[in-house]
Amino acid sequence: MAKVPQGFLVIVGLTGSLLVFWLEINQWLTPELYPGERPGVALDVGKLVARAETLVPQARVTNVYLGYPGSVMIGMEPRGSAPALDFEFLHLDPVDGRERGRVTWSGLPRHKTDIMPFVYALHMYLAWADVGAWIVGAVALLWTIDCFVAFYLTLPPKTGPSRKSWLSRWKPAWLIKSGGSFYRLNFDIHRACGLWLWPLLFVFAWSSVSFLYPNVYARVMGTLFDYVGESHVAHSDAPPEKLPGPMDWTAAQETGRRLMAAEAQARGFTVDRLVALNRLDEGRLYQYRVHSSLDVGEKNGGTTVTFDARTGESNGFGLPVGARSGDTITTWLVELHTANVFGLPYRIFVSFLGITIALLSSTGIYIWWRKRGARRRREA
Repeated sequence: MAKVPQGFLVIVGLTGSLLVFWLEINQWLTPELYPGERPGVALDVGKLVARAETLVPQARVTNVYLGYPGSVMIGMEPRGSAPALDFEFLHLDPVDGRERGRVTWSGLPRHKTDIMPFVYALHMYLAWADVGAWIVGAVALLWTIDCFVAFYLTLPPKTGPSRKSWLSRWKPAWLIKSGGSFYRLNFDIHRACGLWLWPLLFVFAWSSVSFLYPNVYARVMGTLFDYVGESHVAHSDAPPEKLPGPMDWTAAQETGRRLMAAEAQARGFTVDRLVALNRLDEGRLYQYRVHSSLDVGEKNGGTTVTFDARTGESNGFGLPVGARSGDTITTWLVELHTANVFGLPYRIFVSFLGITIALLSSTGIYIWWRKRGARRRREA
């Protein structure tokens, strides 16, 4: 790969090694926002939304995330022509509804509460909004292609009759030789580590495409597998101003619970906990997201039901695994990428893998630089 994409992968790898421990770092850095579990009965979503909109009357709630122990993260946006907010998420105590803090996920960090969101922004889009997302998506796509090109380049060349078997001639590519030059050491590290880690490197590359170039990902997966993804959610063509007002958040929570319970009974799964309630499609839809017995991930949740915000009619049901092969593969790609499976050992491994990706990218840049210098000397 060229040096520019590999340079971006250094940033992506190092930030990713931190994001594996997102919650733990936040609990250490900003315990006021992420205090951990606390005793008491949690307020329902409607009361939390009412509390948030009382605290910030010029704003309205767009989503409620309940996945952090001891803290509810509420997304907000300005109402109508109200001026822009100086934050994006409001954290509330789930038991008494008191404010825990406000966080922005865009721009440079202004407070310590913004540090880890900034790390996330660097990882996902270089903290550069749409342009950065386009760049990182392109890097992810090139990285995916490079996985196959680089693997092919490690294969032994086709030669005439040889005493050594094909596997014997391929074996050196898997090894790091000692006693060689600094260039040779970098070359061996780059090649051997890339081979040993190839399956996971491909997982991280292709799953990154799913995050940032979803249309490209959907087209490829739809060609190879039975894949629907988020396209099961329909959209209304009616302008928002022509629609009656949506149901409130309390009614939406109850509607989502009822629809999810019906799906659970029909499909034979159990619901563990509510993870999020989101307003979608400019307020036309609600999405009720839970962690269920169908989820392979340990946190969050990928079992969803989407419904009309006016009528409560079901608009689509999302299964993390089991329904379609492409969707099941995608769920596993995402959970492996986010280190949300196999417990602490895998999380530690992924954290080190992020550092290794940065190392492999650095060795790749060094190899490119040496070869470029040698080529220029030959041409001189």
